[in-house]
Order: sequence, then structure tokens, then C-alpha cells
Amino acid sequence: MSAAPIPAAPIPGAAVEAILRAGRLMAAQGWVPATAGNISVRLPGDRVAITRSGLHKAELTLDSVMAVDLHGRPEDPGLRPSAETGLHCGAYRRFPAVRAVVHGHSIANTVLSRLAGDTIRLEGYELLKVFPGLPTHEGAVEVPVLDNDQDISRLQAAVEARWAGMADQGAGAPPGYLIRGHGIYVWGPDMEAALARLEGLEFMLACELAARGIRP
Repeated sequence: MSAAPIPAAPIPGAAVEAILRAGRLMAAQGWVPATAGNISVRLPGDRVAITRSGLHKAELTLDSVMAVDLHGRPEDPGLRPSAETGLHCGAYRRFPAVRAVVHGHSIANTVLSRLAGDTIRLEGYELLKVFPGLPTHEGAVEVPVLDNDQDISRLQAAVEARWAGMADQGAGAPPGYLIRGHGIYVWGPDMEAALARLEGLEFMLACELAARGIRP
């Protein structure tokens, strides 16, 4: 007789609460309309807690969060994670210090990513200090912009190629990127840092939108 499968370890309550709180905060800002966006936290043992697919982020409950491995495979095959789980896992694999990833769809990041080339340059803003290594406004960040792709594995490969290209040029990868006409991905060493970086980026992108005379 074969042994019964060992049940997966429960998701720590602190990780679930961090995801639920992030969902409420992002929804309050209008960054996750309808069922858009996804939120995750890295867990010990190469596990990731992430929002399930098709849920409004303002209405997340304890059952709205599930666990996957670092390649996006669900621990419970009966549950479906966010379609873009592979992009979260890609950030965790590339940057071992990352412990939280958030993804949103604001008007500013959606419109500007459609108008941009390969990057959006942010320069002279006080809030550049939300980025690691930029202690003052006297700096600049080139936020990568990638073309949208419904094939998440192919999109993640493009993200990784961009990271490798930046490393070859001696530039560190900023803690985030934009997908053209889609949204933004931001990460940090914990959820508080990820949300602070997201808020700072969204403020600067809104300023860029206003500077172009575009009204949301």
C-alpha cells in the first residue's frame, strides 16, 4: 500500500494578512480595477504565497491566498493561481533577497507604458529615494518597459534578458518594470518596502502624465 501524500504546510498567517492588507491598499488607490493585479509573499522552503485568480483585491479573504513553488506549480492542484504567477516567481528566483512582489494596473502606468520606448526615465524627483542606492533626488532611474505577451513563460524570458543586459552594462536592475499597456511589477525585501516603492513609482508616473498634459 502506498503512503498517503504529506499535506502541504499551512501558509503563515502573517503572510496572508500582508497580502490581504496590500490588496485593500492598492484597491483604495484604484490600482487594481475589476479583478486585475496580483500580490505575493515569499515563504521559507522555496514556497510562494500568492493571490488566486479572478478575485477583486479589495475583497480578499483567507481563502483567496494559495501556495506555489518557485516555478509557479500549485501545492493544491485544485486551486488556480494568478495567470502571471510566473513573473512573481521569476523575481524571486533572480533576487534571493526579495520577499514580496506586487502588480497593479493604474491609469498612469498603463498610459505611459503605451507611449514609452524601452524605458521610462525618472529624474529629479524627491521620491527617487524609494529606490535602493538613491539617497537623494539627484539621480535618475530608467524603468524598463517590455512588450506585453500572453505567453507568460516567453514574457518572463524577455524580462530576464533585459535584466541580463542591464547587468552587462554595469547597471543594477531597478526593483520594478512596466509591461506595455498592461501594468507594473514592483518588489522589495518585505511587503512594506514593496508597497512604498509602488506608491513612490505611481506618484512619479502620475507626475509624468501631468507634465505631458494628459488628464486621467
